[in-house]
Amino acid sequence: MMNAQDIKNGTCIRMDGRLYFVIDFLHVKPGKGNTFMRTTLKDVVDGRVLERRFNIGEKLEDVRVERRPYQFLYKEGDDYIFMNQETFEQHPVAHDLINGVDFLLEGMILEVVTDSSTDTILFADMPTKVQMKVTYTEPGLKGDTATNTLKPATVESGATVRVPLFISEGEVIEIDTRDGSYVGRVKS
Repeated sequence: MMNAQDIKNGTCIRMDGRLYFVIDFLHVKPGKGNTFMRTTLKDVVDGRVLERRFNIGEKLEDVRVERRPYQFLYKEGDDYIFMNQETFEQHPVAHDLINGVDFLLEGMILEVVTDSSTDTILFADMPTKVQMKVTYTEPGLKGDTATNTLKPATVESGATVRVPLFISEGEVIEIDTRDGSYVGRVKS
């Protein structure tokens, strides 16, 4: 158990039978009345964000989470099989628990967050930016660099990304896995 005043960004708490990560918090000291903590919480399972107030001194159930590197090995049905880099044990992770799954390639290292008391996997985070080779896109024309027009391009993971007109097949681009947006061209 922890007190409400001990809340920090990244703290994981159990509330109403669900797990939440604290995204943001603010210690509020009004002119009249009691001091309280205004928090923004993100549901671990479905990603919903909610705001909640806690009175100072209120007891909360904290959850100890561990972040460990896992390597993606292969896909089996709807599950993705990962190997713990420290113990070499293999664990299945459901499709909906992986953030940025469209850009997942075999051999990639992801950060997997587990509840240390039950050893259940809460979610897996892709690196924020990945570099991938463009496998198909319509050819660009010389001089197509002046406008902000975007075209679809397929990358090696099979995902489609909107890229500028001057990007051609075989080039390596950097992609933001949070929203699937084009970041830039990688110089080789």
